[in-house]
Amino acid sequence: MSARLLRVEADGGSRGNPGPAGYGALVKDAATGEVLAEVAESIGRATNNVAEYRGLLAGLRAAAEIDPSARVEVRMDSKLVVEQMSGRWQVKHADMRRLAEEARAVLPADRVDYGWIPRAQNSHADRLANEAMDAAAAGRPWQRSTGGPAAAAGPAPAGPAAPAGSAPAAGEPLELVLVRHASTPLTEQRRLSGRHGEDPELSEAGREEARRVARCAEVRGADVVVSSTLRRCRQTAEVIAEHVGAPVLLDPQWDETDFGDWDGCTTAEVVRRWPAEFAAWSADPAVAPPGGEPLVAVERRVRDAASALRARWAGKRVVLVTHGDPLRALLRECLGCGAGAQRRIRVDPGSRTLLRLHGDGSSEVVAVNRV
Repeated sequence: MSARLLRVEADGGSRGNPGPAGYGALVKDAATGEVLAEVAESIGRATNNVAEYRGLLAGLRAAAEIDPSARVEVRMDSKLVVEQMSGRWQVKHADMRRLAEEARAVLPADRVDYGWIPRAQNSHADRLANEAMDAAAAGRPWQRSTGGPAAAAGPAPAGPAAPAGSAPAAGEPLELVLVRHASTPLTEQRRLSGRHGEDPELSEAGREEARRVARCAEVRGADVVVSSTLRRCRQTAEVIAEHVGAPVLLDPQWDETDFGDWDGCTTAEVVRRWPAEFAAWSADPAVAPPGGEPLVAVERRVRDAASALRARWAGKRVVLVTHGDPLRALLRECLGCGAGAQRRIRVDPGSRTLLRLHGDGSSEVVAVNRV
Protein backbone atom coordinates (compact mmCIF):
# COMPACT_ATOMS: atom_id res chain seq x y z
CA MET A 1 0.00 0.00 0.00
CA SER A 2 1.38 3.42 -0.95
CA ALA A 3 1.95 6.00 1.77
CA ARG A 4 -0.69 8.62 2.44
CA LEU A 5 -0.02 11.98 0.76
CA LEU A 6 -0.44 15.12 2.86
CA ARG A 7 -0.11 18.72 1.67
CA VAL A 8 1.39 21.44 3.84
CA GLU A 9 0.72 25.08 2.99
CA ALA A 10 2.70 27.57 5.07
CA ASP A 11 3.43 31.27 5.24
CA GLY A 12 4.89 33.85 7.55
CA GLY A 13 5.05 37.60 7.72
CA SER A 14 6.59 40.55 9.50
CA ARG A 15 5.14 44.02 9.88
CA GLY A 16 8.33 46.01 9.53
CA ASN A 17 10.82 43.32 8.39
CA PRO A 18 12.05 42.98 11.04
CA GLY A 19 9.02 43.74 13.14
CA PRO A 20 6.09 42.01 14.87
CA ALA A 21 5.92 38.66 13.09
CA GLY A 22 3.87 35.49 12.92
CA TYR A 23 3.30 32.37 10.89
CA GLY A 24 0.43 30.19 9.73
CA ALA A 25 0.30 26.68 8.33
CA LEU A 26 -2.28 24.06 7.47
CA VAL A 27 -2.24 20.40 6.59
CA LYS A 28 -4.58 18.94 3.98
CA ASP A 29 -5.35 15.47 2.75
CA ALA A 30 -3.89 15.78 -0.76
CA ALA A 31 -6.45 13.41 -2.25
CA THR A 32 -9.61 15.06 -0.89
CA GLY A 33 -8.49 18.61 -0.04
CA GLU A 34 -9.86 18.22 3.50
CA VAL A 35 -8.11 20.51 5.98
CA LEU A 36 -6.81 18.31 8.79
CA ALA A 37 -5.01 20.88 10.95
CA GLU A 38 -4.35 24.59 11.26
CA VAL A 39 -1.54 26.16 13.30
CA ALA A 40 -0.57 29.78 13.81
CA GLU A 41 1.56 31.74 16.25
CA SER A 42 2.96 35.19 16.89
CA ILE A 43 6.76 34.94 17.24
CA GLY A 44 7.65 38.42 18.45
CA ARG A 45 10.09 40.50 16.44
CA ALA A 46 11.55 38.73 13.39
CA THR A 47 12.06 39.02 9.63
CA ASN A 48 9.70 37.77 6.93
CA ASN A 49 12.08 34.96 6.02
CA VAL A 50 12.43 33.69 9.59
CA ALA A 51 8.64 33.79 9.99
CA GLU A 52 8.22 31.80 6.75
CA TYR A 53 10.66 29.16 8.00
CA ARG A 54 8.79 28.99 11.32
CA GLY A 55 5.58 28.39 9.36
CA LEU A 56 7.21 25.60 7.37
CA LEU A 57 8.53 23.95 10.54
CA ALA A 58 5.13 24.12 12.25
CA GLY A 59 3.39 22.69 9.18
CA LEU A 60 5.81 19.77 8.88
CA ARG A 61 5.45 18.97 12.58
CA ALA A 62 1.66 19.04 12.29
CA ALA A 63 1.81 16.67 9.30
CA ALA A 64 4.13 14.31 11.19
CA GLU A 65 1.71 14.23 14.12
CA ILE A 66 -1.17 13.32 11.80
CA ASP A 67 0.73 10.52 10.02
CA PRO A 68 4.48 10.05 10.61
CA SER A 69 4.68 7.64 7.66
CA ALA A 70 3.04 10.00 5.15
CA ARG A 71 4.61 11.59 2.11
CA VAL A 72 4.32 15.37 2.24
CA GLU A 73 4.15 17.99 -0.48
CA VAL A 74 5.01 21.46 0.83
CA ARG A 75 3.62 24.41 -1.09
CA MET A 76 4.69 27.97 -0.23
CA ASP A 77 4.81 31.33 -2.00
CA SER A 78 8.33 31.97 -0.65
CA LYS A 79 10.74 31.26 -3.50
CA LEU A 80 13.63 31.59 -1.06
CA VAL A 81 12.41 28.88 1.33
CA VAL A 82 11.37 26.51 -1.47
CA GLU A 83 14.72 26.82 -3.29
CA GLN A 84 16.77 26.53 -0.11
CA MET A 85 14.87 23.52 1.23
CA SER A 86 15.09 21.87 -2.21
CA GLY A 87 18.87 22.22 -2.00
CA ARG A 88 19.26 24.51 -5.00
CA TRP A 89 20.17 27.63 -3.00
CA GLN A 90 22.49 27.94 -0.02
CA VAL A 91 21.14 28.95 3.39
CA LYS A 92 23.52 31.68 4.56
CA HIS A 93 21.59 33.36 7.41
CA ALA A 94 22.34 31.68 10.75
CA ASP A 95 18.76 31.80 12.08
CA MET A 96 17.33 30.38 8.86
CA ARG A 97 20.05 27.71 8.67
CA ARG A 98 19.10 26.49 12.14
CA LEU A 99 15.40 26.42 11.23
CA ALA A 100 16.11 24.66 7.94
CA GLU A 101 18.04 21.96 9.80
CA GLU A 102 15.13 21.52 12.22
CA ALA A 103 12.69 21.26 9.30
CA ARG A 104 14.83 18.61 7.56
CA ALA A 105 14.88 16.56 10.77
CA VAL A 106 11.08 16.29 11.05
CA LEU A 107 10.62 13.82 8.17
CA PRO A 108 13.03 11.92 5.88
CA ALA A 109 14.05 14.08 2.92
CA ASP A 110 12.88 11.51 0.37
CA ARG A 111 9.30 11.85 1.68
CA VAL A 112 9.05 15.64 1.37
CA ASP A 113 8.61 17.53 -1.90
CA TYR A 114 8.83 21.35 -2.12
CA GLY A 115 7.02 23.49 -4.67
CA TRP A 116 6.33 27.20 -5.19
CA ILE A 117 2.80 28.57 -5.58
CA PRO A 118 1.60 32.14 -6.29
CA ARG A 119 0.67 34.23 -3.27
CA ALA A 120 -3.03 34.17 -4.23
CA GLN A 121 -3.01 30.36 -3.93
CA ASN A 122 -1.51 30.53 -0.46
CA SER A 123 -4.16 32.80 1.04
CA HIS A 124 -5.28 30.31 3.71
CA ALA A 125 -1.83 30.14 5.32
CA ASP A 126 -1.40 33.90 4.85
CA ARG A 127 -4.70 34.48 6.66
CA LEU A 128 -3.60 32.31 9.58
CA ALA A 129 -0.31 34.22 9.88
CA ASN A 130 -2.14 37.54 9.89
CA GLU A 131 -4.65 36.26 12.44
CA ALA A 132 -1.74 35.38 14.76
CA MET A 133 -0.18 38.83 14.34
CA ASP A 134 -3.54 40.56 14.80
CA ALA A 135 -4.22 38.57 17.97
CA ALA A 136 -0.81 39.45 19.41
CA ALA A 137 -1.36 43.13 18.64
CA ALA A 138 -4.67 42.93 20.52
CA GLY A 139 -3.00 41.21 23.49
CA ARG A 140 -4.76 37.87 23.09
CA PRO A 141 -3.77 34.37 21.93
CA TRP A 142 -4.57 33.21 18.40
CA GLN A 143 -7.87 31.40 17.99
CA ARG A 144 -8.90 29.57 14.86
CA SER A 145 -11.69 31.05 12.77
CA THR A 146 -15.37 30.10 12.75
CA GLY A 147 -16.00 26.56 11.65
CA GLY A 148 -12.36 25.65 10.95
CA PRO A 149 -10.78 22.30 11.71
CA ALA A 150 -9.22 21.57 15.07
CA ALA A 151 -5.84 23.23 15.45
CA ALA A 152 -2.94 20.82 15.67
CA ALA A 153 -1.59 22.70 18.69
CA GLY A 154 -4.57 21.82 20.87
CA PRO A 155 -8.31 22.02 21.32
CA ALA A 156 -10.16 24.93 19.77
CA PRO A 157 -11.99 27.56 21.80
CA ALA A 158 -15.66 26.84 22.10
CA GLY A 159 -17.12 30.17 20.93
CA PRO A 160 -20.85 30.76 21.27
CA ALA A 161 -22.76 27.55 20.82
CA ALA A 162 -26.11 27.14 19.14
CA PRO A 163 -28.95 27.29 21.69
CA ALA A 164 -29.54 24.04 23.59
CA GLY A 165 -31.99 21.69 21.93
CA SER A 166 -31.94 23.65 18.68
CA ALA A 167 -30.06 21.43 16.23
CA PRO A 168 -30.69 22.77 12.72
CA ALA A 169 -33.54 21.13 10.86
CA ALA A 170 -32.51 19.50 7.59
CA GLY A 171 -33.20 21.74 4.63
CA GLU A 172 -33.88 24.92 6.62
CA PRO A 173 -31.93 27.88 5.22
CA LEU A 174 -29.66 30.22 7.10
CA GLU A 175 -31.21 33.69 7.23
CA LEU A 176 -28.24 36.02 6.91
CA VAL A 177 -28.53 39.73 7.60
CA LEU A 178 -25.41 41.36 6.19
CA VAL A 179 -24.65 44.70 7.84
CA ARG A 180 -21.93 47.00 6.62
CA HIS A 181 -20.29 48.61 9.64
CA ALA A 182 -21.45 52.11 10.56
CA SER A 183 -19.51 55.24 9.60
CA THR A 184 -16.04 56.23 10.81
CA PRO A 185 -14.14 59.46 10.16
CA LEU A 186 -12.35 57.69 7.28
CA THR A 187 -15.65 56.45 5.85
CA GLU A 188 -16.98 59.99 5.87
CA GLN A 189 -13.85 61.20 4.04
CA ARG A 190 -14.20 58.36 1.51
CA ARG A 191 -10.75 57.01 2.39
CA LEU A 192 -9.69 53.39 2.06
CA SER A 193 -9.58 51.63 5.41
CA GLY A 194 -8.24 48.08 5.29
CA ARG A 195 -7.56 45.24 7.69
CA HIS A 196 -4.05 46.40 8.63
CA GLY A 197 -4.59 50.15 8.59
CA GLU A 198 -5.61 52.68 11.21
CA ASP A 199 -8.58 50.65 12.57
CA PRO A 200 -10.74 53.72 13.34
CA GLU A 201 -13.62 53.93 15.80
CA LEU A 202 -17.15 54.85 14.83
CA SER A 203 -17.88 58.54 14.42
CA GLU A 204 -20.80 60.17 16.25
CA ALA A 205 -22.90 59.74 13.10
CA GLY A 206 -21.74 56.12 12.95
CA ARG A 207 -22.87 55.42 16.51
CA GLU A 208 -26.33 56.71 15.62
CA GLU A 209 -26.33 54.50 12.49
CA ALA A 210 -25.48 51.49 14.64
CA ARG A 211 -28.35 52.27 17.02
CA ARG A 212 -30.69 52.59 14.04
CA VAL A 213 -29.62 49.16 12.73
CA ALA A 214 -30.16 47.65 16.19
CA ARG A 215 -33.77 48.85 16.16
CA CYS A 216 -34.64 47.62 12.65
CA ALA A 217 -36.92 44.65 12.01
CA GLU A 218 -34.36 42.59 10.06
CA VAL A 219 -32.11 41.94 13.06
CA ARG A 220 -34.94 41.13 15.46
CA GLY A 221 -34.76 37.55 16.74
CA ALA A 222 -31.14 37.01 15.69
CA ASP A 223 -29.50 33.94 17.22
CA VAL A 224 -25.96 35.32 16.98
CA VAL A 225 -24.08 38.38 15.73
CA VAL A 226 -20.92 37.49 13.79
CA SER A 227 -18.42 40.29 13.28
CA SER A 228 -15.14 41.16 11.65
CA THR A 229 -12.41 41.65 14.24
CA LEU A 230 -11.85 45.30 13.25
CA ARG A 231 -12.98 47.96 15.70
CA ARG A 232 -15.65 49.62 13.54
CA CYS A 233 -17.40 46.29 13.03
CA ARG A 234 -17.02 45.21 16.65
CA GLN A 235 -18.55 48.46 17.87
CA THR A 236 -21.45 48.15 15.43
CA ALA A 237 -21.97 44.49 16.36
CA GLU A 238 -21.94 45.21 20.11
CA VAL A 239 -24.73 47.78 19.77
CA ILE A 240 -26.85 45.31 17.76
CA ALA A 241 -26.11 42.37 20.07
CA GLU A 242 -27.02 44.30 23.21
CA HIS A 243 -30.34 45.34 21.70
CA VAL A 244 -31.36 41.87 20.42
CA GLY A 245 -29.83 39.90 23.31
CA ALA A 246 -27.52 37.74 21.18
CA PRO A 247 -23.85 36.82 21.64
CA VAL A 248 -21.09 38.26 19.43
CA LEU A 249 -18.70 35.92 17.61
CA LEU A 250 -15.57 37.46 16.05
CA ASP A 251 -14.19 35.99 12.83
CA PRO A 252 -11.16 37.51 11.05
CA GLN A 253 -12.20 35.93 7.76
CA TRP A 254 -14.75 38.76 7.50
CA ASP A 255 -12.11 41.49 7.93
CA GLU A 256 -11.77 44.09 5.18
CA THR A 257 -9.33 43.80 2.29
CA ASP A 258 -5.71 44.68 3.08
CA PHE A 259 -5.15 47.78 0.92
CA GLY A 260 -1.43 47.91 1.68
CA ASP A 261 0.22 51.19 0.73
CA TRP A 262 -3.13 52.65 -0.31
CA ASP A 263 -4.62 52.51 3.15
CA GLY A 264 -5.88 55.92 4.27
CA CYS A 265 -5.92 57.34 0.73
CA THR A 266 -8.88 58.46 -1.33
CA THR A 267 -9.38 56.86 -4.73
CA ALA A 268 -8.28 60.10 -6.39
CA GLU A 269 -5.03 60.07 -4.42
CA VAL A 270 -4.38 56.44 -5.37
CA VAL A 271 -4.98 57.16 -9.07
CA ARG A 272 -2.61 60.13 -8.95
CA ARG A 273 0.21 58.37 -7.06
CA TRP A 274 -0.09 54.81 -8.41
CA PRO A 275 -1.73 55.12 -11.85
CA ALA A 276 -0.30 51.91 -13.37
CA GLU A 277 -0.84 49.84 -10.24
CA PHE A 278 -4.40 51.10 -9.86
CA ALA A 279 -5.21 50.28 -13.50
CA ALA A 280 -3.82 46.75 -13.10
CA TRP A 281 -5.71 46.22 -9.82
CA SER A 282 -8.97 47.49 -11.35
CA ALA A 283 -8.63 45.12 -14.32
CA ASP A 284 -7.49 41.91 -12.62
CA PRO A 285 -8.82 40.51 -9.30
CA ALA A 286 -5.57 38.56 -8.84
CA VAL A 287 -3.54 41.80 -8.66
CA ALA A 288 -2.95 43.20 -5.17
CA PRO A 289 -2.39 46.81 -4.14
CA PRO A 290 1.30 47.40 -3.30
CA GLY A 291 1.85 45.55 -0.04
CA GLY A 292 -1.79 44.48 0.09
CA GLU A 293 -4.22 41.66 -0.70
CA PRO A 294 -5.83 40.74 -4.04
CA LEU A 295 -9.57 40.44 -4.40
CA VAL A 296 -9.28 36.72 -5.18
CA ALA A 297 -7.86 36.16 -1.69
CA VAL A 298 -10.78 38.06 -0.13
CA GLU A 299 -13.22 36.02 -2.20
CA ARG A 300 -11.63 32.77 -1.06
CA ARG A 301 -11.77 33.54 2.65
CA VAL A 302 -15.33 34.87 2.34
CA ARG A 303 -16.40 31.70 0.55
CA ASP A 304 -14.86 29.53 3.29
CA ALA A 305 -16.41 31.63 6.06
CA ALA A 306 -19.86 31.60 4.45
CA SER A 307 -19.73 27.80 4.10
CA ALA A 308 -18.91 27.53 7.80
CA LEU A 309 -21.83 29.78 8.72
CA ARG A 310 -24.16 27.81 6.48
CA ALA A 311 -23.16 24.55 8.15
CA ARG A 312 -23.26 25.80 11.75
CA TRP A 313 -26.32 28.04 11.75
CA ALA A 314 -28.75 26.39 9.32
CA GLY A 315 -32.32 27.27 10.27
CA LYS A 316 -31.17 30.29 12.32
CA ARG A 317 -30.96 34.03 11.81
CA VAL A 318 -27.42 35.43 11.82
CA VAL A 319 -26.48 39.10 11.72
CA LEU A 320 -23.08 39.44 10.05
CA VAL A 321 -21.29 42.77 10.51
CA THR A 322 -18.54 43.17 7.92
CA HIS A 323 -17.03 45.55 5.38
CA GLY A 324 -17.68 46.68 1.83
CA ASP A 325 -15.42 44.25 -0.04
CA PRO A 326 -16.34 41.02 1.84
CA LEU A 327 -20.02 41.97 1.69
CA ARG A 328 -19.93 42.60 -2.07
CA ALA A 329 -17.88 39.44 -2.65
CA LEU A 330 -20.48 37.29 -0.88
CA LEU A 331 -23.34 39.02 -2.69
CA ARG A 332 -21.63 38.44 -6.05
CA GLU A 333 -21.14 34.78 -5.15
CA CYS A 334 -24.87 34.45 -4.47
CA LEU A 335 -25.81 36.25 -7.70
CA GLY A 336 -23.21 34.49 -9.84
CA CYS A 337 -21.59 37.81 -10.86
CA GLY A 338 -17.97 38.12 -11.91
CA ALA A 339 -15.32 40.29 -10.28
CA GLY A 340 -16.13 43.12 -12.68
CA ALA A 341 -19.30 43.83 -10.67
CA GLN A 342 -17.43 44.30 -7.38
CA ARG A 343 -17.15 48.10 -7.53
CA ARG A 344 -20.61 48.57 -9.03
CA ILE A 345 -22.50 47.22 -6.01
CA ARG A 346 -23.42 49.95 -3.54
CA VAL A 347 -23.51 49.09 0.15
CA ASP A 348 -23.80 52.12 2.42
CA PRO A 349 -22.55 52.31 6.03
CA GLY A 350 -25.17 50.78 8.31
CA SER A 351 -27.04 49.19 5.39
CA ARG A 352 -28.62 45.72 5.51
CA THR A 353 -28.48 43.10 2.77
CA LEU A 354 -30.65 40.02 3.28
CA LEU A 355 -29.72 36.54 2.02
CA ARG A 356 -31.00 33.00 2.47
CA LEU A 357 -28.29 30.35 2.24
CA HIS A 358 -29.54 26.81 1.70
CA GLY A 359 -27.82 23.59 2.71
CA ASP A 360 -27.53 22.43 -0.90
CA GLY A 361 -25.34 25.43 -1.73
CA SER A 362 -28.05 27.51 -3.39
CA SER A 363 -28.94 30.97 -2.19
CA GLU A 364 -31.53 33.72 -2.47
CA VAL A 365 -30.96 37.46 -2.43
CA VAL A 366 -33.93 39.02 -0.62
CA ALA A 367 -32.84 42.67 -0.38
CA VAL A 368 -29.75 44.79 -0.98
CA ASN A 369 -28.55 47.99 0.72
CA ARG A 370 -31.52 48.72 2.94
CA VAL A 371 -30.91 51.84 4.99
